[in-house]
Amino acid sequence: MEQEDMEKILKSPFSNNDYLVKDIGEAASLLCKSVKFLRLQREGSFYWFVFENRQLCEQISEKYWSGELMVSARVFNDALRTIKDRLFAQK
Repeated sequence: MEQEDMEKILKSPFSNNDYLVKDIGEAASLLCKSVKFLRLQREGSFYWFVFENRQLCEQISEKYWSGELMVSARVFNDALRTIKDRLFAQK
């Protein structure tokens, strides 16, 4: 690994256990399943939704994208509203 790459990793605000998501629906689904939302992380003109517990997030996200994740529509709507509130509060 080159020195420049190592410096980028050391300066990264993310831990190895963080799970980063750009998709707002995926982020809402993680909230529905009670995964701890850590923060929004700005990168250029967009934000990452940062959650803890990468392994759990990957399992939930796999089900979300395959259409197998079962959540209450009302809970999902509440989670989506929460995510949007956090996102728009940053702008």
